[in-house]
Amino acid sequence: MSAPEQVQSALIGHLTELRLPTVRQCYEETARRAESQTLSYEQYLLEVITRECEQRRKTRVARLLKESALPLEKSLENFDVKRLPTKAQRQLRTLLDGGFLDRKENVLVFGSPGSGKSHLLTALAQELAVARERKMRFTKCSLLMQDLLAAKRDLRLSKEIKRLSRYEGLIIDDLGYLQQSREDMDVVFTLLAERYERGSVLMTSNLPFSKWEGIFKDAMMTAAAIDRLVHHCVIIELNIPSYRVEEAKKKQQTESE
Repeated sequence: MSAPEQVQSALIGHLTELRLPTVRQCYEETARRAESQTLSYEQYLLEVITRECEQRRKTRVARLLKESALPLEKSLENFDVKRLPTKAQRQLRTLLDGGFLDRKENVLVFGSPGSGKSHLLTALAQELAVARERKMRFTKCSLLMQDLLAAKRDLRLSKEIKRLSRYEGLIIDDLGYLQQSREDMDVVFTLLAERYERGSVLMTSNLPFSKWEGIFKDAMMTAAAIDRLVHHCVIIELNIPSYRVEEAKKKQQTESE
């Protein structure tokens, strides 16, 4: 093996040991370009390290999005922010910096079906995962209850709640959309109580607080749940028409012309 080959073999070995796969892939091509452009050693080193960092960030973001279980089609790019009430637009802009996650604040979005509640929170969570690398998790309330009930039955409810605590923001979609039993809501209340001031809950509901006793089936539990959620909280109200109804009307009008 020639001296250059020995150097190359040793370099590849070190880059593998240091777990720098992007540098390993690009250092030769970048070195040739650096030579032709008479870049300094520092400029060359900066470029290969920058490319390694960029690739690592892409990998981290891809992992965060996969673990989030977010419906990725509901992005901010695909969301008509202008439909939101002015106050809600301001609230969304403020939430995008992710500071509420550091403060362990909750976000509650109320509105009728089709008003864009789920899309708003999903788009917010995606932006926080991609731009801020925050750990988010999305679940429908009905599916969350199924998971928690199964965990309770198998005597691992505390472990399941601890697993969910890894996420800085837990999105619970459609609270109260389906009628649930007292036992169903007991496990949800336990989760909310455990997350209180420990992690943010982002929740959508088409029912105002005044009707939550019909969800939790108990006046004291309802009051306790609301108290924990609103203590550190941003409330967004979407008093706007259904997006789906508007789209259907536009389509019908277009077809009739």
